[in-house]
Amino acid sequence: MANTSSRTLRLLSLLQTHRYWPGRQLADRLGVSPRTLRRDVDRLRELGYPVNAHRGVDGGYQLAPGAALPPLVVDDEEAVALAIGLRAAAQGGVTGIEEAAVRALAKVVQVMPQRLRRRVDALRQVTVPGGWNGTGPGVEAGVLTALAQACRDEERLRFGYLARDGQESRRYVEPHRLVSLGRRWYLVAYDLVRQDWRNFRLDRVREPQATRERFRPRTLPDADAGEFVRRSIGAIPAEYTVEMRVRAEAGRVREQVGQWAEVTGDGPGSCLLRMTVQSLDWPLLAAGSLDAEFEVLGPPELAVRVREWSQRFARAAARGDGADTVAGPEDGETDAADAVEGAEGAEGAGPLRSG
Repeated sequence: MANTSSRTLRLLSLLQTHRYWPGRQLADRLGVSPRTLRRDVDRLRELGYPVNAHRGVDGGYQLAPGAALPPLVVDDEEAVALAIGLRAAAQGGVTGIEEAAVRALAKVVQVMPQRLRRRVDALRQVTVPGGWNGTGPGVEAGVLTALAQACRDEERLRFGYLARDGQESRRYVEPHRLVSLGRRWYLVAYDLVRQDWRNFRLDRVREPQATRERFRPRTLPDADAGEFVRRSIGAIPAEYTVEMRVRAEAGRVREQVGQWAEVTGDGPGSCLLRMTVQSLDWPLLAAGSLDAEFEVLGPPELAVRVREWSQRFARAAARGDGADTVAGPEDGETDAADAVEGAEGAEGAGPLRSG
């Protein structure tokens, strides 16, 4: 017979695998008497696990929901599935749960045997995400978990970092919090070399290394880590908010580009398409793929880009027709500044149209 502690864990594992266990069958699986089984059930209850007992000839036991989530016991297959699912959630699969997924993933990885970690890594390497929606620069799950564990354990870190201008450096920090903002992850940390608070984009972090050096947390200069990141990146150029009117039914447009944009009806055979982007080329690619006429409502910079594209395509079409000369910028091509002025227009001027 197994010792009391290991037998209690085995009992917990069995109760979590079935909704209801007949008492005699459960005792046989554990190799104990019904009386010993009752004592083991009482131990689980003392630990906070709500185990319901059903009396009678067909009596048995059932693990019920409690006021709080007790520790769970999972087998190898469940542990691998849990790690894979948490990695997907941490990388933006479902909005709003990324940070909680990272915390849970850090706990799972910490206690996972090396043989199971290899299985998780193998699955990740041969799996290709199938989503169409862009979620920003990719972040390695290993980086996420390493930084999450360092934040939780208050342990100093060293890592390589690639700055926005492409310059690489080594950083030595006291990690504070991970922040999911928009489509990116940030680490808020105190930089021990520069003696100041910094935020680091996780897609630029390279090979984080734990130092086993504990530290006493410092006081963040902002109300919370999220506010610190928002204030820190405030100087970065804002993204474009694009709005277009598309001459097509909202349902069809939503089916084609709804993963990337917000699509709302705008009367019969018309809809409004809105998206937030960092490049104005992408909205034009999306609009061009709809095979429908559209109007640019904003911003003015997008109107400029439409004119630039239309002139470039017109020159390409002329070359395809065998024309020897094609008007270039010096031959009367609209200047970008004139295009902006035209897009903003005088009062009463309509939006830029393309079809």
